[in-house]
Amino acid sequence: MADKEVDEHTGVETTGHEWDGIKELDNPLPRWWLYTWYICIAISVVYMVLMPAWPGITGYTKGLRNHSERANVAAAMAELEAGRDETLKRLLSVSSVGDIENDSELLQLSMAAGASLFGDNCATCHGSGGQGFAGYPNLNDDDWIWGGSFAAIQQTIRYGIRADDPETRLNLMQAYGRDGILQREEIIDLVEYVTSLSGGEADAEAVTRAAPIFAQTCVSCHGTDGKGDQAQGAPDLTDVIWLYGGDRQTIHETLKNGREGVMPAWNERLTEEQIVALAVYVHSLGGGE
Repeated sequence: MADKEVDEHTGVETTGHEWDGIKELDNPLPRWWLYTWYICIAISVVYMVLMPAWPGITGYTKGLRNHSERANVAAAMAELEAGRDETLKRLLSVSSVGDIENDSELLQLSMAAGASLFGDNCATCHGSGGQGFAGYPNLNDDDWIWGGSFAAIQQTIRYGIRADDPETRLNLMQAYGRDGILQREEIIDLVEYVTSLSGGEADAEAVTRAAPIFAQTCVSCHGTDGKGDQAQGAPDLTDVIWLYGGDRQTIHETLKNGREGVMPAWNERLTEEQIVALAVYVHSLGGGE
């Protein structure tokens, strides 16, 4: 066996490996590193005995402790939810937003729960910020078709609008053109009249011709002044807030074919506590009365 080469500068044997003229010295590993390595090996052996470690074809070794982080997380989440449920149950005893606002813990929890519920159930139609879209009300303004009080919001969430629930709210925007109630020319004049109610420029002669038509077909819901009636879900026609749009083409479409938008009833999907929490959140968006 050939003698190992010894580096003349350090007096240490080489490994025989050489790269680009540089020879590797065969220095022993530091003792602290070796001891650390041995300790890690010992710990890993103990860990494999006590904890889940080796995967198999049908499962894995459970370890002597039968430890499961998944089970621990599930238990922690169940405990957290139980605590939240107990706090949220206090929502059933409040009668106004003021009662909730005076209880910082209840307000914080109801807002957090309401925001989560809104994202899961309402954002698809009303937008992530409640800004709404054409045909889906903006929940940030102060224009409420059925009322924006805390109680009214709860009722809308609970029973919906034109939903499949015996307690749902119902109203009807007639399809005056499709059903032959008004003639085409009458609808065109009525578009001018409705446009004038919200301060838009309109044909004065058409407005005059449409005045008796409005009185005969629209006043019973929207009122003589066109300001609407929340009890019937009739929109205010004098502001510039429009559910479907306030341009002439959209108003004409509304008068001709009517509108029958649906707000689902959530009382079978959400608990009473969740409905109240969601109402708190919606009320806080900016338009609650």
